[in-house]
Amino acid sequence: MKSELNLQKLKTEFRDGQEILYFMANESSFINLNEFLDQSLSLEFTGQINCIHCDRTTKKSFGQGFCFPCFRSLARCDMCLVRPETCHFQQGTCREPEWGIENCMQAHTVYLANSSGLKVGITRGENPLGRWMDQGAVAAIPLATVNRRIDAGRVEVALKQIVSDKTNWRKMLKGDVDEVDLCQEREKMRQYMPDDVTYQWSKAPAVNIRYPIVEHPKKVTSFNFDKNPLVEGTLKGIKGQYLIFDTGVINIRKFAGYRISFRQN
Repeated sequence: MKSELNLQKLKTEFRDGQEILYFMANESSFINLNEFLDQSLSLEFTGQINCIHCDRTTKKSFGQGFCFPCFRSLARCDMCLVRPETCHFQQGTCREPEWGIENCMQAHTVYLANSSGLKVGITRGENPLGRWMDQGAVAAIPLATVNRRIDAGRVEVALKQIVSDKTNWRKMLKGDVDEVDLCQEREKMRQYMPDDVTYQWSKAPAVNIRYPIVEHPKKVTSFNFDKNPLVEGTLKGIKGQYLIFDTGVINIRKFAGYRISFRQN
């Protein structure tokens, strides 16, 4: 099998009690990556990069897939997406007010996840499952729902004084994760919630997530298309946005917009 495509964030399908499904999309169809586990594959960068927003050909990608003009002009590339507590929509300075209304002035979920250890995070909407799978969390639980992104950011700032807001991606890929009682940890967080944020406390149960992995890597070496256009090896697993080969790992989302040749060897 051989296919040429511009990389996008891997698509996921959750299956309760089973390994999640991973898909790589091309222009007309989806490649079910689970079907290639324990098989020899190659991904070769053709040298072409297209902006994931405007499709412009660009020599360099910014912010995981954007050309420089889009990176400079789009609200979704603003620093407040990384630091949501700095959202400036209500100051009237959002670069894309309509986008801000649709994405920032909407309900957000604050959650606890166990990816490389306990962490706090936020995501838009009231169903954070996709976000949990993207992070490689083996278990996660909603903590609270707030009305705006800036409020989610304020909660995250308060809670990250107590628990990390980062994932150790190498530890996550190695599967070196201790079990955590997320319901118990959620109750511990209640006392640290900021007084100036209105929120709805969650009573939802924790969710366990299984990934399609034949073998975890003992040592994590990452591939980089900018340094070596060819990635090849036996696919040993998929977790988060990473493909795990017996020769190394690659973060697919990092190279969004890169055009590659996907081939089963």
